[in-house]
Order: sequence, then structure tokens, then C-alpha cells
Amino acid sequence: MTTQAADCHLHVFDPVRFPYAKDAAYMPPPHEAGRIDDLLPVMDAHGISHALAVGPTAGYGPDNSCLLDAIARSDGRLKGIGVVLPGATDKALAALKAGGVIGNRLDFSARGAALFMSPEGRRLIDQCRAMGWIVQVQFEGDQLVEAADVLRKAKVPLIFDHCGRPLPERGLQQPGFQALLALGREGHAVKLSGPFRFSRQGPPHADVEPYVQAILDAFTPDRCVWGSDWPFLRMASRIDYGPVLAHLDRWVPDPAARRKILWDTPKRLFGFG
Repeated sequence: MTTQAADCHLHVFDPVRFPYAKDAAYMPPPHEAGRIDDLLPVMDAHGISHALAVGPTAGYGPDNSCLLDAIARSDGRLKGIGVVLPGATDKALAALKAGGVIGNRLDFSARGAALFMSPEGRRLIDQCRAMGWIVQVQFEGDQLVEAADVLRKAKVPLIFDHCGRPLPERGLQQPGFQALLALGREGHAVKLSGPFRFSRQGPPHADVEPYVQAILDAFTPDRCVWGSDWPFLRMASRIDYGPVLAHLDRWVPDPAARRKILWDTPKRLFGFG
């Protein structure tokens, strides 16, 4: 039975109905596919009422067809973050917005920050602002350092993937992570997601906990959301949804703060409910 709770980072893959792009950077094998018909029962089993489906770099690139189909078939439970690259038309963005897309993902990790810092990339960010969209950023290491001022001056609401994917061996003072915390103190948002994407340890990924605590201090639960990263692409060993959700209980033991992260904050940021 579902409660009011949101998974704010997951992906949908349906290669039978929506074949992968021939030039995709990564083509998920059959066991990594995750159709909307697979996702909704998983959400129900774990008390998740709503989800933010993120257009992936893998499989589809800037083709948002599978994402739009999942939103349309979710009975109002899903909204989307699309993948739109520089050069897209206002008409194309408007069509995505009409289909339930509420933001655009700038994937520095996959495409480099320079693409989005170019004149064409800055125009894309301006288009997102005009559309009333969130700009979601995936970066790792120090990629945010060179981009922070451009993003700040763009005056768009920002949300960052996977705790900023810090490098645990470099410590809390690494420049990219400090740039993330500064933007958090300025009012932007972050996803407490994907510890397995940057941890150097196995579950329960204890080496990420100092970073999570620093994020909670800088962003506060009013600007943090949680995401599973289902269906867990490119992982060397099996990951299940329940243990990933359980990370949040350990990171945020206070029930009122967890309630904000799982529902109040995503409801406000993304318009769920």
C-alpha cells in the first residue's frame, strides 16, 4: 500500500517498444531493462506514491519518447526530467513540458561541462528558465567548479544528482564538493541518491556518510530529496530497492526530517500530489 512518498531519481527502459539509439553510449542488457509496468509494482511494494523519472544517457540519449510514454501511462504518478541538448527548439521543449517534463538534465559526467558552458549551452539554460523548468546537473569530481558561476548567474532552480558524486578519498574539502555545498546554502537542491555510484566500499557504503551529513547541514531537509536510481544500471553486483531505501533511515534518523525529504520537499519542488 502506498503512502505519500516520492522516489526522485529513477529511469525507465523499454527496448522492445522503444529501441535503443544505435549510437547510445551504453545499451543496457535485457536484465537491466525497467519498463513502467515493472516500476509501478516496485513503487507500490515499498510505499512510494510518486516518482521523478530521469531521462538517461544510456540507451536513449536525447530521445525522450520512452520517458514521455512512461509519464503518460503512470496515472499521474510520474513527472519527468528530460534530456535536451543545445540547439533544441522552443517548440521541442514546449512539447516535452506538455507531456509532463518539468526540467532538463545537464550531464557533465557523460558529456563534459564545456558543452553546456558554450554560448549554445547557455542559451539552452535560458530556454529552461523561460519554460519554468528545473535544471538538473550530474557532475563528478571538480566539474562543478568551472560551471558554478554560469549556473548561478542563469537564475534557474538547480538540483544535483547523487550527492554530487564526490571522490571519498579526496575528503570533504575537495573543490567540487565545496562548490556543491555553497550552492546548497544559496537555496538550490540535491538528491540523496546513488551512494553506490561513488562509494569505494560495499554496502552500507559507510564512506559516503560524512558527505551526506555535510549535505544535510548545507541544504537542510527542505532542499534534499531521495532517489533510488532504479533499475540500477552498470552495477557489478546485485542491488535491490529495499536496502537502497533503507539508507535514508540510517542517514536521517529523525522521522520529521525524513518526511520532508520523502514527500514535503519533492511535493513542493516538483508539484507532486
